[in-house]
Amino acid sequence: MDRFDNIPETALDWHRAGKGAALATVVETWGSAPRRVGSQLAVSGAGEIEGSVSGGCVEGAVVAEALDAIEDGKPVMLEYGVSDGDAFAVGLACGGTIRVLVEPVGSVLPEDLLQDLVIAREGRVPVAYVTGMTTARRLERDGHADRFRMDRSGFEPDGKTFVGIHNPPLRLLVVGAVHIAQALLPMARIAGFDPLLIDPRESFGSEARFPGETILHDWPDEGVRAFGLDTRTALVLLTHDPKLDDPALEQALASDCFYIGALGSTRTHAKRVERLTQAGFSEDQIARIHGPVGLDIGAASPAEIAVAILAEILRVLRRGA
Repeated sequence: MDRFDNIPETALDWHRAGKGAALATVVETWGSAPRRVGSQLAVSGAGEIEGSVSGGCVEGAVVAEALDAIEDGKPVMLEYGVSDGDAFAVGLACGGTIRVLVEPVGSVLPEDLLQDLVIAREGRVPVAYVTGMTTARRLERDGHADRFRMDRSGFEPDGKTFVGIHNPPLRLLVVGAVHIAQALLPMARIAGFDPLLIDPRESFGSEARFPGETILHDWPDEGVRAFGLDTRTALVLLTHDPKLDDPALEQALASDCFYIGALGSTRTHAKRVERLTQAGFSEDQIARIHGPVGLDIGAASPAEIAVAILAEILRVLRRGA
């Protein structure tokens, strides 16, 4: 999915309200398609919609087909060519072709399966919805490692089995309301992360210095524990202060967060490793820490360091550690 949305949740609500509902999913694209594979549109039996499969180019036609599918209780595979003119209207240079799978809820997509999908999404559990015109519909949490890492839905090699990836939103926890954080948080949001700033020092983590940001004035270990760390969360520590960084690091090393980065020189990191070793952490655990934080691109200013940090986070997310 492009970002976390409420499209499956909306379809389930409409179905339970007795309106009827269908999920339309982009399963394949050619050329410059307006929406990526995995994008979804929910359609109610009353013609209400949530989401998008083409940015507005073919939604009307998909809704009409979805209403028929709800009435017939059968899935349908649709194919549309998006003209250059329509593509230009939604910000693309040229058109393309998309295939859309429409699945009525209840008759095709079982209510209990959709409910399980909704529960997994609410619990921030990565899950794959496996479907197709002739495929037994099911949820899978194991396998598809590359698809989960790349947020990449698509057909399996058989050309019939479609795997729709439902990953939780990406999150970034930043400990330390310093100048680097002032640049890193808005950059991370642009890249698709939901950022959170943690700093017990209210004069540092103020609304004036970080307008519009979510700020917790907790001790870092308490803030990290309350927010939670999972496979879609990155943690960056920027305080230089062991009494702030180390407790949060200990929380992170015991978690499944996909990235841990800590600001500091090579000497500072060596001292950090020594403290964590004395605290009982193994060499493999400590090796998860990226320190000095960020890609070595010769960054000098706080904004440049923020770029290096975000680039390293994305490299680890997409390519693995």
